[in-house]
Amino acid sequence: MTTVHSIVPLLAFLVSLVAVIPIVLLGERRRNAREAATFIAGFIKFALVASMVPAVLAGKVLEFSFIELLPGVALEFRVDGLGLLFALVASSLWILTSCYSIGYMRGANEGNQTRFYAFFAVSLCATLGVAFSGNLLTLYLFYEMLSLATYPLVTHHQDKEARSGGRTYLSYLLFTSIAFALPAVIFSYLNSGGNMDFTSGGFLADKVGGGSALVLLLLFVFGFSKAGVMPFHSWLPNAMVAPTPVSALLHAVAVVKVGVFCIIRAFTGVLGTDFLQTLDVASVISWLAAVTVVTSSLIAMTQDNLKRLLAFSTIGQLSYIVLGVSLLVPHAVQGSMLHIPMHAFGKITLFFCAGAIYVASGKKYISQLDGLGRAMPWTMGAFAIGAMSVIGLPLTGGMLSKIYMIWGAADAQQHALLAVYLVSSVLNGVYFFPIVYRAFFRDPQGGEVYDRVSEAPLPCVLPLAITAAGSVLLFFFPGLVFELTSLMISAD
Repeated sequence: MTTVHSIVPLLAFLVSLVAVIPIVLLGERRRNAREAATFIAGFIKFALVASMVPAVLAGKVLEFSFIELLPGVALEFRVDGLGLLFALVASSLWILTSCYSIGYMRGANEGNQTRFYAFFAVSLCATLGVAFSGNLLTLYLFYEMLSLATYPLVTHHQDKEARSGGRTYLSYLLFTSIAFALPAVIFSYLNSGGNMDFTSGGFLADKVGGGSALVLLLLFVFGFSKAGVMPFHSWLPNAMVAPTPVSALLHAVAVVKVGVFCIIRAFTGVLGTDFLQTLDVASVISWLAAVTVVTSSLIAMTQDNLKRLLAFSTIGQLSYIVLGVSLLVPHAVQGSMLHIPMHAFGKITLFFCAGAIYVASGKKYISQLDGLGRAMPWTMGAFAIGAMSVIGLPLTGGMLSKIYMIWGAADAQQHALLAVYLVSSVLNGVYFFPIVYRAFFRDPQGGEVYDRVSEAPLPCVLPLAITAAGSVLLFFFPGLVFELTSLMISAD
């Protein structure tokens, strides 16, 4: 690959940060203009990210360095196939989430909307900082920035429940990153000879032994706890006290995807999959992820609160990705990368639907949804498509990424782990299909009628329809996603 100096990654990173200024200045009194500023920033950010696609597909890596933070380690952006894929997902879904937020925040009469949009923009800035990080230190700094930027979003309601959920959220993320990830970063720096740039074979390859490599992997997996690998997962369901657009941000656009993205970087860019295969230590991570996949699915089956069910579903889906990359074979690693956009579109659709249901009917429990599909066919139809994608059924993008991960498990001759993927998909169906059945085929409980219930406002319904369609389109037109991930596999 050819490295090219470019300022475009910096500009794409800065757009949403600069947008905070007009968002705050316009405030509540000029909310239409405030939200217009959010949209303008979103489209500019996406356009800048998309403008880098031709160069990356041509085999170029776009690079921009700031200042030297440590001897030999600069604050550096470096855009490759994986980083660009993540940035495309985050920047495109920011636009749709901004549209959804208008319908939800106004429809639910939420307060402090200016603060919400401002920190939302900062969060997207940090997300692209992680996506474009050229070295481990840069990645760690933007990872921490994202934790701090999303805390005000989680505690948005400022009531007792929100403050409690926020404390759990921030204490888990900061404790794990400082106690586990930071020592891993320091160890990597001391053993790398002062160069922590991500490389296709891993900058620590052949520089550490098997015991050190295993400890380092565990530090990364538990340190980047936004990935939700058990036992450091409890922050995720507790963060469901936030407004639904924030939940969508946490589970699809930014936070959790940043966690698994960082773990993929640790496997591929720090230690290297080829080197790890020679050490035969990654199976420990595989089984940690496998236990998380099955356990979270079983817990999801017991939930009545719709958002909590989606939260435990997300925990399992994230460990699909961790399990895939820990198998160390090309198909599984590529499947893990593919699952970032596939799961993002499916899960954000489900959260959008949960919020639309709340705005239109005030309902947030699964047991209350009987017959609701007749009053909200667009919303519940989109929910069905999102569920199909998360399960991995045909005609949705989730099927493609799961096939690759299952294929990889077969390549690695890990038949027990292959069974984990299959059993988990069945469990996904067990807790999702009854929701769809309730909504469309059961009569409302207690003689309740939905004459006064209709679809949520258009700004809520339009984004969920688009993301549901996106889940289907990713099945039929996955070309760009495959090309970007293939670049990483061929490089590794």
